[in-house]
Amino acid sequence: MAKPEVLLLAGYGINCEDETAYAFEYSGAKSRIVHVNDLIENRSMLNTCRILVFPGGFSYGDDTGSGLALANRIKNNLMDELLAYIERDTLVLGICNGFQVLVNLGLVPALKRDQSTAGNSADGTTGRVEAALVHNNTFRYQCRWVDLMIEKNSPSVFIRGIRRLHIPVAHGEGNFYAPEDTLKAIENGSRVTMRYVKPEGTPAQGLFPFNPNGSMNDIASICDGTGRIMGMMPHPERAIFFTQRDDWTFLKEKYIRENKEIPEESDGIMIFRNAVNYFS
Repeated sequence: MAKPEVLLLAGYGINCEDETAYAFEYSGAKSRIVHVNDLIENRSMLNTCRILVFPGGFSYGDDTGSGLALANRIKNNLMDELLAYIERDTLVLGICNGFQVLVNLGLVPALKRDQSTAGNSADGTTGRVEAALVHNNTFRYQCRWVDLMIEKNSPSVFIRGIRRLHIPVAHGEGNFYAPEDTLKAIENGSRVTMRYVKPEGTPAQGLFPFNPNGSMNDIASICDGTGRIMGMMPHPERAIFFTQRDDWTFLKEKYIRENKEIPEESDGIMIFRNAVNYFS
């Protein structure tokens, strides 16, 4: 089987492309890091790519709002090609700043509209911004490990077979917000893919630090209706190996005393492996 090609955007403050590319390579894909300007110059690169990734970082310094400037650059230069790409059997993943870009592009939650506003995309994407990722309730940058519960009814390709995740967050604007009617549609449409929970698995209920930013309904990640486009605030690319965990030394001693094998991998790798396996 040919390795699926992953195209990862870079440039203007994006700074997580290398480790995200490595995670995909480790999972069996072929990664290609491309500056957004080069993609605009050579849009045909989207024709061979199977997975498009908007990595984490601080695109354009978050000066006009996180992910907004990069989303506008894509809208003004690549939107037709991007919609054509989505209509194929392809995947899109946005991590942290990439999630903010996807929201500002209207690619998630991409709620179904009536025919007069549905646009050309097969999944109902209109380019309309339906939600936002605003400043954390603490008004401070939060860099910490969080626990996530996977929504079992979500159609997302990226979370298949996963029940829980323990991975880090690192953001200043990760507070998911949507108007009441939109939030209801997101919930009813099974768009939520992950929620922040307490370590024992009970709902965070907005409590800090379990919900690190104050997101409505403890939402950490959402997808579109097809399950092929997903945005998430936590960073799975920073939780690929066991020794990257914040608690790995404690767990190591625990496994030794229980005569259990010490794992090599950590939770985040499952996200990337699911994406690659989708094309097997």
